[in-house]
Amino acid sequence: MIASVPASEWEGRTAAAANSSSVNPVWTDALRLLDEDLARRDIATRTRRAYETDLGQFADWAGERGLAPASVRVADLRRYMAALSMRGAAPSTSARKLAALRALFRSQQEHGQVPQSPAELISAPRRPRKLPRVLKAREAASLLDSIPASSALELRDRAMFELAYSCGLRAEELVSLRPVDLDHDAEQLRVQGKGRKTRVVPVGELAQQAVADYLERARATLLETRSTDFLETERTKLAASRVDRSVGARASRPDTEQALFLSKSGRRLSTSDVRRRLRGWAQRAGVEAATGAVNPHALRHSFATHLLDGGADLRSIQELLGHASISSTQIYTRVESAKLKGAYARSHPRA
Repeated sequence: MIASVPASEWEGRTAAAANSSSVNPVWTDALRLLDEDLARRDIATRTRRAYETDLGQFADWAGERGLAPASVRVADLRRYMAALSMRGAAPSTSARKLAALRALFRSQQEHGQVPQSPAELISAPRRPRKLPRVLKAREAASLLDSIPASSALELRDRAMFELAYSCGLRAEELVSLRPVDLDHDAEQLRVQGKGRKTRVVPVGELAQQAVADYLERARATLLETRSTDFLETERTKLAASRVDRSVGARASRPDTEQALFLSKSGRRLSTSDVRRRLRGWAQRAGVEAATGAVNPHALRHSFATHLLDGGADLRSIQELLGHASISSTQIYTRVESAKLKGAYARSHPRA
């Protein structure tokens, strides 16, 4: 029965469940086929891991009921979705798990394992659409202007967040940038977004100057730190293994020097580094108290909203953000509508 597994334990199981001996081997094969399909389509590793986790949980649930991929029916999936709801899963969580199930059964159908996908007949739960958190233009300016430009890390942060706001970048896109992605003459940036899709976006004058200052005055210093660390690591390895130095000279060097923005130890930044640094500068500028938590996506949302305020059309904003569908971009029209309603409520004598 469903109640035989505690909610916290059942919900917390990972992809390892799909590979355990308790899972029907047919499910293991189905999950392997899907992962191979996702790998061929160059789907991000993080997305593949999320699918593995969600589908490992479903395989566990289905295995307990003697269900193999070919025997799953629409009614079974509805019962599973109902079980998620009964356990208190948020609509967004249930929708994510349903998306994973659709991918799984679509893969099974493409490989001729099932005649049709039962998941396509399941409606996704309605999710309340929250308006994105947006900084006012003066708040964004206050935040960026408050970042000093004296130390290497300050120069890096100012360049990084000026560029994020100027180009509407995701945190993942920001840390993936390379120096060669910048075209100073054309005043534009090449960005690799979700699904490895590449787009080219213009770069504002202030962001260009901030990045130029960082490249001229700070990046080489950070890269030198990485080089020193690398040499020390290689010397340690050589001493420990008593291998001839000529072997160490041939050791492959990490490609961190290809990253545009480097950490204090000269390595490629992580998205958590970016979020932490932005949160610190927002607190220092006193912006967070007015707007709530400031994260890189808040800069991205502000970029889009301020473009819309300035008269840019949705299609142009869609291209700049790298949205696959215009429906993703239309959320910003709701921000504009909310602002108009607020102005009406404050201003109209009979509102």
